[in-house]
Amino acid sequence: MSLTSILSAEAIENAVKDCQAPDSFCYKKFFKLCGLSSKTPQEVKDVFQILDEDNSGFIEESELKFFLQRFVPGARTLSEAETKTFISAADDDSDGRIGAEGRCLISQIAFRQTHDAEFQTMVQS
Repeated sequence: MSLTSILSAEAIENAVKDCQAPDSFCYKKFFKLCGLSSKTPQEVKDVFQILDEDNSGFIEESELKFFLQRFVPGARTLSEAETKTFISAADDDSDGRIGAEGRCLISQIAFRQTHDAEFQTMVQS
């Protein structure tokens, strides 16, 4: 399975291009731009498994640093600050890595983004 079997290649490219400047990566914006925000929990789990390069069941800091490169070869690496921010957002047990609980949190963030936007649209209508 590849990322492009879950997310569109064009959306991935746009998301990676959006954060090419150093320290411009925002995981919430990235999830939305690449289309992860509109995916089911199972599809998010599939993406997680692809990103878990060593198949340990966790995405460690060393894997997360190369997060963008898993989407587009040759993309920049995440800075230490970006990596730390991303990990702390999804690391519920403070073990320095994203596991099943983080995958669930990523699903929740993606779900909330989609539904918050729908809610805002309903409120504004």
